[in-house]
Amino acid sequence: MMKSLPSNVVGYKRTDIFDEVSVPKALLNEHRTLPNVWGKIVVIEGNLTYIIGEEEYGLANGKPGVVEPQVIHKVRPEGKVRFYVEFYK
Repeated sequence: MMKSLPSNVVGYKRTDIFDEVSVPKALLNEHRTLPNVWGKIVVIEGNLTYIIGEEEYGLANGKPGVVEPQVIHKVRPEGKVRFYVEFYK
C-alpha cells in the first residue's frame, strides 16, 4: 500500500513538467531518493504507472504517487502523459 506524505514535511523543490518523450531515463529505471527526502508524483494529464517493487499503482490527475525516502521505484508512461515531481524534507 502506498503511504501518504507525513504532515511535518515541507516542499523545497519541483521538477520541470515531463511528458512521455521528455521523461528522464533515470525515472524509467529503478532509482531512489536521498535519505529523509519524500517525493510526490503529480500527473497533470494522462496516466502514469508508478512501480514500487512488485506493486504497480495507476496515477492520474487528482491521484498522485508518494515516494518514500530511499525506497526503490520507477515510473512507466501509459501513452500521452504530463507530470512533475515535488520533493519534500
